[in-house]
Amino acid sequence: MSATPAAEPATQPTGTPDAPVADAPVGDGLRERATEALRRLVGRADADFRDGQLEAIAELVEGRRRVLVVQRTGWGKSAVYFVATALRRAEGAGPTVIVSPLLALMRDQIGAAQRAGIRAVTLNSTNADEWGEVSGALARGEVDVLLVSPERLNNPRFRDEQLPHLASTCGLLVVDEAHCVSDWGHDFRPDYRRIRDLLTSLPERTPVLATTATANARVVTDVVEQLGAGGRDVLTLRGPLARASLRLGVLPLAAPEQRLAWLIAHLGELPGSGIVYALTVAAAEDVAAALREAGHEVAAYTGRTEPAERIRLEEALRDNSVKALVATSALGMGFDKPDLGFVLHLGAPSSPVAYYQQVGRAGRATERADVLLMPGPEDKDIWRYFASASMPRQDQADAVLRALSESAKPLSTVALEAIVDVRRTRLELLLKVLDVDGAVQRVPGGWTATGEPWAYDEERYGRVTEAREREQQLMVDYERTDGCRMAFLQTCLDDDTAEPCGRCDGCVGPWFDATIPDAAVNTARSRLDRPGVALEPRAQWPSGMDRLGVPLRGRIAADVAMAEGRAVARLSDLGWGQRLRELLRGEDRELPPEVLRACVDVLASWGWSRRPVAVVSVPSRRRPRLVESLASGIGELGRLPYLGSLDLAEGGPVGDPGGNSAFRLANVWGRLVVGPELAGRLDGVPGPVLLVDDVADSRWTLTVCSGLLREAGAPEVLPLALALEA
Repeated sequence: MSATPAAEPATQPTGTPDAPVADAPVGDGLRERATEALRRLVGRADADFRDGQLEAIAELVEGRRRVLVVQRTGWGKSAVYFVATALRRAEGAGPTVIVSPLLALMRDQIGAAQRAGIRAVTLNSTNADEWGEVSGALARGEVDVLLVSPERLNNPRFRDEQLPHLASTCGLLVVDEAHCVSDWGHDFRPDYRRIRDLLTSLPERTPVLATTATANARVVTDVVEQLGAGGRDVLTLRGPLARASLRLGVLPLAAPEQRLAWLIAHLGELPGSGIVYALTVAAAEDVAAALREAGHEVAAYTGRTEPAERIRLEEALRDNSVKALVATSALGMGFDKPDLGFVLHLGAPSSPVAYYQQVGRAGRATERADVLLMPGPEDKDIWRYFASASMPRQDQADAVLRALSESAKPLSTVALEAIVDVRRTRLELLLKVLDVDGAVQRVPGGWTATGEPWAYDEERYGRVTEAREREQQLMVDYERTDGCRMAFLQTCLDDDTAEPCGRCDGCVGPWFDATIPDAAVNTARSRLDRPGVALEPRAQWPSGMDRLGVPLRGRIAADVAMAEGRAVARLSDLGWGQRLRELLRGEDRELPPEVLRACVDVLASWGWSRRPVAVVSVPSRRRPRLVESLASGIGELGRLPYLGSLDLAEGGPVGDPGGNSAFRLANVWGRLVVGPELAGRLDGVPGPVLLVDDVADSRWTLTVCSGLLREAGAPEVLPLALALEA
């Protein structure tokens, strides 16, 4: 059963074939009570269990065991824990605690429980105003199911005030999406490792259920090791992972305009409504905009989408009021629409396991759902970036531990950023890893060092890296196989029941129309060839700059701030992004004419209040010819004088280009100056100055240069970069 029992019964009529998972005998009394609970749950008098569901419930309710269920998406894992909850509560047990990874998933689970008459509540970061009410309901025994995120387990208030009582009284602990426990998995989350501590605090006979649809043998071994904390035996119930409703295919189109053109031409032909996955936020937003311009009812859904807007978009897709959501992996485990008609990928996920998880959104309650992958040449670059961002680095871990050990009080994440040169997202992940390993602890006010020794496990992380590289190659192999694609995915998940599905393009040939009308290609090309993205100015100096010897704090003064700028494209964009990546990867050279024309197009569509009257460049040590030719070329075409470049001081900016905001600013501050010649040319300049650079990332170089130019007499500075690193 999925998280929406009213829409997708988690059951099958008696006698429907489905491979058995367990062969444990189930008593008639339990069978009768469980079947009655199931029928209440799904609202069907003829509902019965799928093979393996009742056996899992019996192991939990009668055997009080720890059970790992690995079953395909849509099999009915939530039916197991909701029915087990009803039976345990009828016996007088305390509430079920479900550790669930995403707010969207919690929303679906709560809705499913309430429709079945199960009282479910949640404690999460978005409902802090309800915590008192929820705590009171728990104390009065009015809650059947409490859903919490793994991060909540380490919230100081929750951890100290509520978790001990919950651990001692809960009737069932459920770990949903349990593959997140394993750092071998495709979606490892350090906070899931905290569950091991929770398991050791449970009374001896508290049953535990862990569920996942995406775990190969290696991940299963890791999850079982975690579930066995305290010396408990773990029973693994594993079923076949083939999805009979899915019709898989791969359409290799190297050019981004061809992939987008295929979507423009054929999206309306796909069954029902569905999801179009993209690998980056920029790609999702650009594709959604292009499809809307072509007349398709779609919307973008990414990690940047506000929580309220996410809920609205999820409902729009459920109600079929949009044809598709163009989404990143932010729309994944947490979303349930049983009749989702298709899942398309513009770009491949980094492993077949991750791909199986995402395509599993489709076809849960339909006879057929179409699944098509359109890989791109940029996929491998994106895989490498995300893989490196998720792995801890020893030098950064050592710096964090040293800073916390030397501090007399807890340090917040913001305070740490002014001490250690680690970007916010990587720092937050690193703190979680160190916390789970016992080296640091989250307390009111921030983080402290525990004093426990910590060593970087180079061998372990090396093995994880090798495993991820193998999985990336498997994804390439999936794209290229001429065999059954469903069987390929099953094999990657170590499912030994794999056999040809008889539906995919490997079994029966292409089921999709691969033709792309010229009109669609022209539409796609015109959209992707349209350069120009906003380059937002910085509004605030980073906190704690005084620690780094930089006398800045608060808001950036209006008289030194840069104006909103433009870049030709983000490096992650489907169109110009790919061309700019190739340009910036190569040797320093003159700016190609087509890129200069794109810059002119950006300038022509800028819409500034006052036209620039001169051009200045940011000095570049890596690409001086490229930047100078950009500045002089724009000046020549726009009939604007090129005033020259700022000068490098003390060798120029230093530091890691991937560092955090505070260090990026400190590494630029005082290392750029307006030299005498440039100052003389700026004196009395009558209008805005166009400031050009090759790549904008943190935007601190442009911010500092803009301030220097304005102090030297420029009334306004308009920044222009070839590429935006985002």
